Amino acid sequence: MADKLILKNMIFYGYHGVYAAEKELGQRIEVDVEMELALHAAGVNDDLETTINYAEVYSLIKELVEEKDFNLIEALAHAIAEAILSTYSLTEITVRVRKPNPPVGGVMDYFAVEINRRPDSGWPLENV
Repeated sequence: MADKLILKNMIFYGYHGVYAAEKELGQRIEVDVEMELALHAAGVNDDLETTINYAEVYSLIKELVEEKDFNLIEALAHAIAEAILSTYSLTEITVRVRKPNPPVGGVMDYFAVEINRRPDSGWPLENV
């Protein structure tokens, strides 16, 4: 079992979606991030330099959700994963993005996407 840092149910306000109302009015966006990495040194040394500062990760996510514009929550989740992987040394990252009130004319708890990425996975866009 791997060590993880978990940021759960971060709530932001963003303008993501394919419908004009989503782009104009915006909506609540919820994000969870699980970062897999070795945390033994941080546990033993009690030193922030041996782990990831989750306040910095929160700020990075907040900037992407609140200042960028994506049509799909899949693209937002991917951007979050890529930004974190390019900044920190992780084994794996899981990102969940939820829209609690998407404009679909029905009742539901939320729509969501979950992605998993590893730094060595590549995911070349030209092959997608």
